[in-house]
Amino acid sequence: MGKRDGLRGKHLVWDWNGTLLDDISAVIGATNAAFAELGLESITLERYRELYTVPVPKFYERLMGRLPTDAEWSVMDGVFHRHYWERAEACGLTAGAAELLAARQASGFTQSLLSLAPHAELVPLVRRHGIAERFVRMDGRVDASTDGKSGHMVRHLAALEGVLAERVVVIGDAADDAIAARHVGARAVLYTGGSHSRASLSRVGVPVVDTLEEAVAVAEELV
Repeated sequence: MGKRDGLRGKHLVWDWNGTLLDDISAVIGATNAAFAELGLESITLERYRELYTVPVPKFYERLMGRLPTDAEWSVMDGVFHRHYWERAEACGLTAGAAELLAARQASGFTQSLLSLAPHAELVPLVRRHGIAERFVRMDGRVDASTDGKSGHMVRHLAALEGVLAERVVVIGDAADDAIAARHVGARAVLYTGGSHSRASLSRVGVPVVDTLEEAVAVAEELV
């Protein structure tokens, strides 16, 4: 397939944490380490996946029965990220991710990376995994906002020259990925290997898959 043909296909916007990066064990470990410091009970992977939501303070509300105060949130967020980044370096890519990204690039298709991870930490980590050159653009979070991805997606697509929302498919592991896609008129496919349970993802109303290979295949079938 030539470059011109590939550009008529789908543009994939990939999520990072829990999608391309297999970091759910680091997330749970950091969450429970943070909970221990704050005097909260630990959480299982199953319960995490059932309760997790964006904005993240709403996740803590589900756990605590109330929204954290600004001071509590500042402590929680700081403690979580300290523990998370200690663990993230040991996390690998999701099975098949590197090969899928390389194959799509070789076929002339375009793809980009959009994450709520801090941009300053995101880009060096992606580069260390050897896949940065697979993306036409990489965008992480550049402020302290706890909002979801919708506004971030608007800015991301605006920066992608010649990419129309109707040919964009977002591949992620969270309901927020589908919400952000819908916000800009794009499609989404959700992967079960990250932050949400299959049951919670199924309630979103978009295709749900168990592997990234299946995610790419389904994305290509979406009109």
